[in-house]
Amino acid sequence: MSTTRLPLQVEPYRLAASGEHLEGAVSLEEMVRLREEAGEQQGDAQVCLEFAQDAQGRRLIEGWVKTTLDLACKRCLESMPVVIDSHFLLGMVSDDAMAANLPAAYEPVVVENEQLNLQLMLEDELILSLPQVVYHDETDCAVSPDQLSSGTLPESSERPAASPFEVLRALKKKH
Repeated sequence: MSTTRLPLQVEPYRLAASGEHLEGAVSLEEMVRLREEAGEQQGDAQVCLEFAQDAQGRRLIEGWVKTTLDLACKRCLESMPVVIDSHFLLGMVSDDAMAANLPAAYEPVVVENEQLNLQLMLEDELILSLPQVVYHDETDCAVSPDQLSSGTLPESSERPAASPFEVLRALKKKH
């Protein structure tokens, strides 16, 4: 595992022109939007980035980000480790018109003033890679399948609560 810290800002056009390779780590604690989506995280994400140009001269970033996030099981709400391993191919653009002209294989990444915030770009990739639903394996989950609700209410001997309209009707009769 690499302990080299990636820079927060880079000049991606210059890196692509010279075919640079960056490898290192980014801190998960500093990713505010990831925290909002997945809860408090600790540790680092390992990153590998290749800056290049394709045959048509488009500048691109091919890379991967790998980390383990602590996500809540939707059944028992206990934390569980989930490995995120995302591979991506990004085409550098400066506006929406350029993004619309990218081949389908490329996702656009907006470069402003010839600068790119790597932490924000990698945070986007991690958020996009989050699983839709997270569950422990049934044998490891604190909630057994028998405890899960089938969607039916248990039989009750109590009289159901009066409807709100019946309560209002009774109040009106008192006055």
